[in-house]
Amino acid sequence: MNCILPPYIARSIAQNGSAAQRERALRLLSVDGTLRALRAAAPRRVPMVLAAPEAERRRTVYTAKNTQTLPGTVVRSEGEGPTGDPAVDEAYDGLGATWDLYWEAYARNSIDDEGLGLDATVHFGRAYDNAFWNGRQMVFGDGDDDLFRRFTIAIDIIGHELTHGVTEDEAGLRYFMQPGALNESVSDVFGSLVKQRTLDQTADQADWLIGAGLFTPKVSGTALRSMKAPGTAYDDPVLGKDPQPDHWSRYVRTLEDNGGVHINSGIPNKAFYFVAAGIGGYAWEKAGRIWYETLRDPEVRASSGFKTFARRTAANALRLYGPTSGEEQVVREAWGQVGIDL
Repeated sequence: MNCILPPYIARSIAQNGSAAQRERALRLLSVDGTLRALRAAAPRRVPMVLAAPEAERRRTVYTAKNTQTLPGTVVRSEGEGPTGDPAVDEAYDGLGATWDLYWEAYARNSIDDEGLGLDATVHFGRAYDNAFWNGRQMVFGDGDDDLFRRFTIAIDIIGHELTHGVTEDEAGLRYFMQPGALNESVSDVFGSLVKQRTLDQTADQADWLIGAGLFTPKVSGTALRSMKAPGTAYDDPVLGKDPQPDHWSRYVRTLEDNGGVHINSGIPNKAFYFVAAGIGGYAWEKAGRIWYETLRDPEVRASSGFKTFARRTAANALRLYGPTSGEEQVVREAWGQVGIDL
């Protein structure tokens, strides 16, 4: 199960928060641990080989009514108007914006490229401080209105979590250590691109923050992560300090967080930022295309680490844009700036 809130933030709250905050954080860690175990034990679905349907959005938003029952009750289906419930309507719009990015920029027909309907459940649990992709659908908590607002509030969170489904369908990057950090980074990349495209922002206009707006004013921080400046997103007495490194020399070797998947994703995140800034313009057009083609590259496998992925981004930049266009050199220099020489 791929969650947007790193477990080390929940553990920090459990250590440093008030009694109520500690209780919520411990409950969150317990629920998330159970959900991960359930997903690990579930049999893998065998894809059926069928003719792909016509490319069209097919969104369904459910409410769990503050229970933990999935998917819940349908509250908005494709083509229906706003409900007036912010969580429902934000989820619906975020599913659509993510579908639009993949179809209009990369000709990908939904998450599986075979027209998969996009489902999301809102109002999951009580004061649940997370959002996740469980292999079948998106699930959003309402937050606690103490440290976190509702988890539909940031469209890049929605794009991030749905992209875990794309990665699962393509490279299948194992959710552990370097492959897992790449998995998280790819989700940050395309989550950010969903936001940038929605806001019509060029690379130099974007904030490159993941989860901006999620924190309440009580938290000293701007977002869960910064792709432009990993390690600077928050520094708070309760949540702790953003632990992300921005260079290979500071790679964190740990068994926590599945071997640092949310922590070390800062390194490839910054490489992508350098590529997008170096190429300029709309980041989803060239920089995003290079990353998307690399995710689909047969040389990128479930166990691939940073260097393999980096080399394939350079190879795909060369293939897509040619030896005289400059994109390949930008990619090589970007990885070099984070300590990964090709």
